[in-house]
Amino acid sequence: MSLSVAEQLRVRFGLDAVNVKAGLSQDELFAAAVAGDRGRTRTDGGDHEPKAFATARGSDGPLIFYSDPTCTGRPVQDTFAVAWPEVEDHLWWKSDFNRLDPDHHTALVDRVLAYLNEQRSTLYSADVFCGWDPAFAIPYRLISEYATHAYFANIMFPKGVRDDAERDSIGWTMINVPSFRCDPDRDGTRSDRAVIMDLRNRIGLVLGRADYCGVVKKTMFTVMNYVLPDAKQLTMHCSANVDDEGNSAILFGLSGTGKTTLSADPDRQLIGDDEHVWTESGVSNFEDGCYAKLIDLDKDAEPIIAEALATRGTLIENVPPLPDRDLADTDPHELDLTDDSITENTRLAYPLSCNPHLAPGAKGPHPRTIVLLTADAFGVLPPVSLLDRDEVMYHFVMGFTSKLAGTEVGVVEPQATFSACFGAPFMSHKPSVYAELLAHRMDAHQARCILLNTGWSGGPHGVGERISIAHTRALLDAALDGEFDDADTVRLPILGLRIPTTCPGVPDEVLNPRNTWSDPEAYDAAAVALRDLFRQNYEKHDYASLGIRAAL
Repeated sequence: MSLSVAEQLRVRFGLDAVNVKAGLSQDELFAAAVAGDRGRTRTDGGDHEPKAFATARGSDGPLIFYSDPTCTGRPVQDTFAVAWPEVEDHLWWKSDFNRLDPDHHTALVDRVLAYLNEQRSTLYSADVFCGWDPAFAIPYRLISEYATHAYFANIMFPKGVRDDAERDSIGWTMINVPSFRCDPDRDGTRSDRAVIMDLRNRIGLVLGRADYCGVVKKTMFTVMNYVLPDAKQLTMHCSANVDDEGNSAILFGLSGTGKTTLSADPDRQLIGDDEHVWTESGVSNFEDGCYAKLIDLDKDAEPIIAEALATRGTLIENVPPLPDRDLADTDPHELDLTDDSITENTRLAYPLSCNPHLAPGAKGPHPRTIVLLTADAFGVLPPVSLLDRDEVMYHFVMGFTSKLAGTEVGVVEPQATFSACFGAPFMSHKPSVYAELLAHRMDAHQARCILLNTGWSGGPHGVGERISIAHTRALLDAALDGEFDDADTVRLPILGLRIPTTCPGVPDEVLNPRNTWSDPEAYDAAAVALRDLFRQNYEKHDYASLGIRAAL
């Protein structure tokens, strides 16, 4: 006879004085969140204001949640992995992925478990999977003080992917305790909060003021990005879709490059918009939900997100209430989505099933087309470039895009941004591991690859114009249809990129960025400057020693 969740937690962790609420429906979690999720701290009683609310639609609408005001995004400086000897040399340590001494971690786990027993805590359990592919999905059990986080996990992750009788012996457990405050001097953390991954014991800890819902999903993606590449499976921060004939595509890209917009094609079925794995069986999503940014949402341009705002079983995070209006009297559609007084990173979690063009099982066959998206605000890169194997690996580890003037305090002109594998914060192996797996998959399945620039043409931001979405979609459609496979091409002299000379629906002069500048010599100078930024990033990370050949 199988043990209950409470019995499993008692046997594995010694949690024998807690009240475990497992297997609750979303309606029950909704009610528990509104009734009981309140800010609190261990040492002085703290802030006991409610954190979860219902709108005028009650449980027929979304749950609204407010994270700690100091944690309205992923707490990158407080993210750790335990530096066990067997993993220490393999992990990609960086400023947003820090070492935690094993002795500190062991003592900290004991303190957290003792704290939960002392408090006789009420804990909520969500049993889900990270991944849709039964061969590689990892059972994921969230144990949380807040019902909201269990509610969020049930939105974002698949259930019932396979028989999970061995869940407790092979799965991951995340213990989410916002009320526990770390002591940096004692615990080896950087502050009173911490997000910790223990790859040996398959335990995640979320402690202190780290109650932003995105931690519940992104921490597990970082785990998957370590575990699956060790099994020679390629994990990817990308969107993916497939047409009716089974031709799938994956689109890598950082924020603002069009990853979500371009994958939402009415003529193609969506596999997913954020995290995937490419195995011997094809591409599959890690998620069963979407976690969309809401700030300045254009409801006409994003009707699926707009509809989900007021849908039963969704979650709105950190959108401020209307002035002088109780949330209980507010229709979700009335919320001011331009209000960034809490954070610019307002969010909506909603099920994939809200999308009417969803690929069955959130999976598809091996991709025929790989798209590396960038938004070059310098106006230098061509709108489309055709990449060979070595160029794919190079541009993949570069992960280039650019920040625009005015988007952040102090940014007065376009700035280059490099994020390896188009998702460096979540990549727990060194970038070359993912690049080699990508090249291997491309070779095995004869996939083509393009670098698609959704940025500026005719000059930098402020001088030139954004490449039209019509031209971008025409270029993407041509690539997906194989029209560039045998196309006439030329190589740009400074950047060395190979571009097609023609594309249906796109003027020929647009394809070569130098032709769009009024001063070709100014273009050449800008191209040299951008090339040098690429070279500096290449040398900074010593990619040559990792076997990545320079392409610029």
